[in-house]
Amino acid sequence: MAKVLREHTASPPREHTVTPERYARAELERLYREDCERHHDRKVEIINGRIVVRELPTSGHADIIYQLTIQLIPLLTKRGWKIWQDIKIFLHPQLDRYRPDITVVPPGPKMWDDENVWGNETLLVVEVVSPSSVEDDHVTKPRNCALAGVPLYLVIDPFKRVTRLLSHPSQTGYRQRLEIPIGGLLELPAPWNFTIDTGTLIEE
Repeated sequence: MAKVLREHTASPPREHTVTPERYARAELERLYREDCERHHDRKVEIINGRIVVRELPTSGHADIIYQLTIQLIPLLTKRGWKIWQDIKIFLHPQLDRYRPDITVVPPGPKMWDDENVWGNETLLVVEVVSPSSVEDDHVTKPRNCALAGVPLYLVIDPFKRVTRLLSHPSQTGYRQRLEIPIGGLLELPAPWNFTIDTGTLIEE
């Protein structure tokens, strides 16, 4: 279950020379860094201007990530791509900070720093929906990932039993959406040209 630590409403002191928006963002970043250090064993993100700390995933959540990883590893090994499960996506200095369940990158991706890879340098971003993350995973994160040029955004929703692949990012969102019920075959487009068997993701 996600726990919202802070709703950021900071405003600058009267004598401060920067704009309120810049001050508020700097303060949010400071609080975010503090929470990352304080909750280093949790998933800390900035989503819609709020700092969210998510509890450790359930075994079912972890199993989905594991089963997908098993399918991807042979292709990734062949092509020299990397699968990261504990990296942050850098969208833009003024945008949110996300830590996807799975991020696939090519060799030597462009990094903002040691912990953040540029969104448009990724090959695939995957989020597994939890009860507390439905709106974030289906709406908020795809919108900002599209703005940042993340080429493929995959949502796996075990509650609705559906997978949703978003592609062709633009400034107004993803232009294409492919929705497959869990149990079907999901085709990843070029440069993947790979089929995911979603039937193996959830144990009955």
